[in-house]
Amino acid sequence: MALKRGTSGTATKHGITETATKPGITEAATKRGATDSARWHELTESVREMGQYTTRAEAERVTRIVLSALGGHVTGDERVALAQALPREAGRVIASQIPATHPLTAREFVESVATRIEGATPATARWDVSSVLSTLAKTIGTTLTTRILAQLPPGYALLFGRAELATTANSSAAL
Repeated sequence: MALKRGTSGTATKHGITETATKPGITEAATKRGATDSARWHELTESVREMGQYTTRAEAERVTRIVLSALGGHVTGDERVALAQALPREAGRVIASQIPATHPLTAREFVESVATRIEGATPATARWDVSSVLSTLAKTIGTTLTTRILAQLPPGYALLFGRAELATTANSSAAL
């Protein structure tokens, strides 16, 4: 039997009405896309609040720049896990970066971000990096943040909003 088109974008067959969808797009995929879009909005809104940016567009621009810089420095399983833990748009920014040939110190990382942001100074770039990476750490959780920090040179923990604890002979003897 042929389906009859209703006036409201529905089709009827054997007295059962079904909503018409675009070919190849399932309802779950549509919801997932909407959810992912909402997650990206939440991420950039959190960055906007953390960094006290005037607009979400500014926070989104800074987020993309910092994530693209980070994407080259996180490799292997941690890079995959990071891309999967983030909204699809952020994951794409991370995953699309070519791995760095040598790891940058935290200071060099901030300086490299400063060169990507018009009018940035090392101090404003540090603010931008910390705003994004602190938000990122809250988004991805403690376990993945710890795994990522283990891959990066010392000094990055503060950028992720964490104290960098180093064990020395004196401090371990006191324990």
